[in-house]
Amino acid sequence: MNTNALRSLPQIDTILRAAEGNPALTEYSDVQIANAARAVIDGIRADILSDNGGQVDGTIDTIIIEIFRRLAQDSVHSLRSVINGTGIPLHTNLGRAVMPECVAEQVKLAAMEYTTLEYDVETGGRGSRHSHVESLLCQLTGAQSAMAVNNNAAAVLLALSALCHGREAVVSRGELVEIGGSFRIPEVMEQSGAILREVGSTNKTHLRDYAAAIGENTAALLKVHTSNYRIVGFTAEVGIGEMCELGRQRGVSVIYDVGSGDLTGSIFVGAGSARLSQDTTPRNGRVNPYPTTEPSVREGIAAGADVVLFSGDKLLGGPQAGMAVGRADLIAKMKSHPLARAVRIDKLSLAALEGTLRLYAAGKEGEIPTVAMLSATSEELRERADALVAILPQVAGLEYSVEATMGEVGGGSLPGVELPSWAVAIRPVPTNNHPITIMELEHHLRTRATPIIGRIVRDTYLLDVRCIERRHFAEIGAAMGAVGL
Repeated sequence: MNTNALRSLPQIDTILRAAEGNPALTEYSDVQIANAARAVIDGIRADILSDNGGQVDGTIDTIIIEIFRRLAQDSVHSLRSVINGTGIPLHTNLGRAVMPECVAEQVKLAAMEYTTLEYDVETGGRGSRHSHVESLLCQLTGAQSAMAVNNNAAAVLLALSALCHGREAVVSRGELVEIGGSFRIPEVMEQSGAILREVGSTNKTHLRDYAAAIGENTAALLKVHTSNYRIVGFTAEVGIGEMCELGRQRGVSVIYDVGSGDLTGSIFVGAGSARLSQDTTPRNGRVNPYPTTEPSVREGIAAGADVVLFSGDKLLGGPQAGMAVGRADLIAKMKSHPLARAVRIDKLSLAALEGTLRLYAAGKEGEIPTVAMLSATSEELRERADALVAILPQVAGLEYSVEATMGEVGGGSLPGVELPSWAVAIRPVPTNNHPITIMELEHHLRTRATPIIGRIVRDTYLLDVRCIERRHFAEIGAAMGAVGL
């Protein structure tokens, strides 16, 4: 150990005096500079103690340069925008749905100004935050009443707590789903105080199974749409219509968690070749010849479900939120439950949700980025890919092409549904110099100030253009131009 090197390290006060007036550090506080200085000195000290001290430059000038580097690095926001070249519109790790500019303006207004969050301008008294979206949700779904909370897991927890606490909720074994973060329906039910009553088997549940389970302590029949996986083969499940009819006959409420369900059944998926719901009514000039089994919220209400629960940041294309729509008396119980305050939606998410729902109400859902991405045609995507590859600078050791590819919806939505798309494919080619590898390219694009996230398939880097807008082209071009620099 080099004790002389340790003794020669400058004191923090000495470093701070030397840093005074340095133009590179004027935007940082004394506390920030002092903390960075301590971190730099601690790093040098650790190197010395590990016998690497001979390679350490402990001069004040070098330390100040390192302090600036650390401060600049720490000043970059952890939560920042990325360019999504994965072809997954509802990429959970990338924040799922993005909002249109008009909705973002409403969020900006709610953030910068005081709002009517819980203030009634007509009476001058206290208002309800539920009022901002309730009428819109009822109009769009046909429900009697509605409320919004901070996410769909919270909506499920609140519904079970308010409507089933201490009593049984009957659910199929094939619908005991696990959602993101290892949260499971049985665990949510346990926290709510509801008693889980499992019926049927993993692959088959019949109406008679639900009927046999109903007793004096039954509070509700719970149907959970398996939006993040599919069971295929020798299977059977009870439709929501049959379940609602049984509930009416036996005087038992039906709670329907459609998860990522389409709000109105108006979204087309897969370059216009498939819709989310089984309704084949032409929309926007497109018809669904191969309907999927994805339900819409409106269909659940029409079938007679007493409460329907769903997410805001999935197929709806809005902010993270959870909605409960249905019978007025049951929604009222949920609103008045003590847990409702703990899971209430914040004003920024509420502003985004209202703005998104107003687009649906005006028939302008095509302006919602998620809807536009899901319904983009093959011709539109091919043209976008051609336009992107045309502006990319040539890079030694790499070649570009435009190729057909397949994406997915993401966000635990529509499992197994592939999205035909087009991508810019980037491959290494032999050169006299050391060529950049695909892994090096991926790292270069991912670690930029604005990260570019694509995917690697068989030694090819793909930028699927489904989620890439033309305003992103310049940044992608600049990133490729900087390869190898």
